[in-house]
Amino acid sequence: MDADKSAAMNILVTGASGLVGSSLIPFLARHTHQVTRLVRSRPKTGAQEIFWDPEGGKLDTTLLEGFDAVVHLAGENIAAGRWTERRKHRILESRVAGTRLLARALADLKRSPEVMVSTSAIGFYGDRGNEILHEESGPGTGFLADVCRQWEQSADAAKGKGIRPVTLRIGMVLSAAGGALPRMLTPFRIGAGGRVGDGTQFMSWIALDDLLEIILFACTRPSLRGAVNAVAPEPVTNLVFTQTLGRVLRRPAVIPVPAFAIRLIFGEMGEQLLLSSARVEPARLRAAGFRFRHPQLEAALRHVLSA
Repeated sequence: MDADKSAAMNILVTGASGLVGSSLIPFLARHTHQVTRLVRSRPKTGAQEIFWDPEGGKLDTTLLEGFDAVVHLAGENIAAGRWTERRKHRILESRVAGTRLLARALADLKRSPEVMVSTSAIGFYGDRGNEILHEESGPGTGFLADVCRQWEQSADAAKGKGIRPVTLRIGMVLSAAGGALPRMLTPFRIGAGGRVGDGTQFMSWIALDDLLEIILFACTRPSLRGAVNAVAPEPVTNLVFTQTLGRVLRRPAVIPVPAFAIRLIFGEMGEQLLLSSARVEPARLRAAGFRFRHPQLEAALRHVLSA
């Protein structure tokens, strides 16, 4: 909510059909910015769209001239199913190959954009227990940490042309429209909600409204560059999160889901998405003066769920 929205920009957005992208497009338009989508299907006549094929390495660079900022959100959904070797390959390649292609294309332009805002995830830090994690903290271990590390490195090609790089390490996005939160609601609403595992693992989250503001803030704040933790300033344990969600829904949160059940049902995906701990703080956003609309979990959940 502290981004400078006074100057209209011409912004290119990838991943516009996803949870964040589908909300970002109208958000930017409301603030008078011109938005063009970079899409993988052939553009409709008259649409503000440009075609690309990241898997095939196809992108017409002549169509990328004249943008002030690029917001790169595209990537395979990591929580759509168990992580088979084939699926893990798709998750990695959808991020690394597409980001590298786009970054190289932007670096080759006669008039490069001023900023490229790329996304990553707090999975970069791996399972770190109670350790407080800032942007300077090193990468963790495991599949997600490796994906995020390579994902971030693949944007480096844009740096050589003077494009300001911003990489948002995004936490769990709170939205009733999609992502993890709607999947949690059903068991709670039937009285079967509760902590996952022992509940001591930290969850770092961000309300969707705040994430949209952060993206625009990153586009408009020249001092902000490099890795930026896009999380609210109140990470909480899974136990606190589930108790808070139960209170907001006015439902009990007393039936735990044991760790062995998570591993049995979801395999490696469950281990890294549900049982890992990442206590992440938004140090660079705070230093840059960003103010959150929803810094506290209960108020954020009530807003998102209109409770």
